[in-house]
Amino acid sequence: MQFFISSFRQDWLANIRSDLLAGLVVALALIPEAIAFSIIAGVDPKVGLYASFCIAMVISVAGGRPGMISAATGAMALVMVTLVKDHGLQYLLAATLLTGLLQIIAGWLQLGRLMRFVSRSVITGFVNALAILIFMAQWPELSDVPWAVYALVAGGLAIIYLFPYLSRAVPSPLVAILVLTGIAIGFDLDVRTVGDMGQLPDSLPLFLLPDVPLTVDTLRIVLPVSLTLAVVGLLESMMTAAIVDELTDTSSNKNRECVGQGVANIVAGLLGGMAGCAMIGQSVINVKSGGRGRLSTLAAGVFLLLLLMLLGDWVARIPMAALVSVMIMVSIGTFSWASIRDLRTLPASSSVVMLATVAVTVLTHDLARGVLVGVLLSGFFFAHKVGMILHVGSWASADGRMRDYRVVGQVFFASAERFAAAFDFREVIDTVRIDVSKAHFWDITAVSALDKVVLKFRREGTEVEVIGLNEASATLVDRFAVHDKPDAVEQIMGH
Repeated sequence: MQFFISSFRQDWLANIRSDLLAGLVVALALIPEAIAFSIIAGVDPKVGLYASFCIAMVISVAGGRPGMISAATGAMALVMVTLVKDHGLQYLLAATLLTGLLQIIAGWLQLGRLMRFVSRSVITGFVNALAILIFMAQWPELSDVPWAVYALVAGGLAIIYLFPYLSRAVPSPLVAILVLTGIAIGFDLDVRTVGDMGQLPDSLPLFLLPDVPLTVDTLRIVLPVSLTLAVVGLLESMMTAAIVDELTDTSSNKNRECVGQGVANIVAGLLGGMAGCAMIGQSVINVKSGGRGRLSTLAAGVFLLLLLMLLGDWVARIPMAALVSVMIMVSIGTFSWASIRDLRTLPASSSVVMLATVAVTVLTHDLARGVLVGVLLSGFFFAHKVGMILHVGSWASADGRMRDYRVVGQVFFASAERFAAAFDFREVIDTVRIDVSKAHFWDITAVSALDKVVLKFRREGTEVEVIGLNEASATLVDRFAVHDKPDAVEQIMGH
């Protein structure tokens, strides 16, 4: 009970003022993004806005990472395009519900632990790619626009970076939004506003089940999309959680986050919203604005709802240039500039993984593909590096009738060929002793290589003794090896 009270105070009451102000900044930044992502998905702006405030409020309680913002995202919207185009909104809502269910199952299966296999280079590449994509997403607001837009963006960036020198009582992005909105309204500037992106909702969402037939055909339509949404959403959420962990020097519960994302998406689907996940840009805004606890995430959702319901006319007049300046700040702050400086000093394999992750993500606009390429490359380089750490030494007895081999290192699919090539099968001797006490056999490829060595020596009439197998290796060899089975030579060598 004492632990629960302490945890509640830390997550909800330890940083009330900063959490509330940060939540307000995030809510303002969520509006245009939610509208833009709705347009990408081919649905009404209300769908993205309803999803954003639903997911933010639910994840504040159910999620495993305090201070992280979840809502409708571009990565998820891109997956929905074909489904919405071919089957309509109701099937999207059904897919959203199934996505949530799949994510809850992933959390129960503790798939959050798979983040252990994501290397530091992949995370850095993910962060850099996301920073580039965030900046690129602002480009339409900076192309073929009046000079006033550039002036407002420059002014907004100046306020964001200089205002903290005057005071840190109020987040500088919030100050920038308020000042630029006042300037745009006061001087009646002809610039694009939030209201120009789409009609803001003026009523609360209704609780409704998707109007789709409960048939196998419906499942066949929505399941592939739901699987993709679940994977993309969890991947982006887990990566974002890792980044926020580092920014705040705290830890998160990845499995609880999986379940929380699932619950939030189910609620969003029942209230007419699209599936969403964690947002790196808004999460960084939240952290940079002082948000640390769950209250900041809840405040973002509540303020978003209040802004839409009570101040929709004023919110619609916020110039997009103000939000562009905030997102440029996020892009600059998100990018790991040290990774560019370290390209010359880090191992070449690490640099290749980071650059490949960035390139694939930016070229495809798909974070999942970029991370997958990075993880695969990391695995390849690791296997190659460990595979090279293998030494096989030998020495002959004084009478030349016996040779001792000593194996040191890891024997698995990447080093099995080197292991087998280290033995001299043409030497005429009576006995060979292979000491593997300093080695470990990891897979059936390694066991097959040991079979090959032993059976080749036996075919030449040489007795072979394998000594020193550790318990794990011995278990694997006993189960899969054939050199100690009857007729082993005939089984393997075909004789």
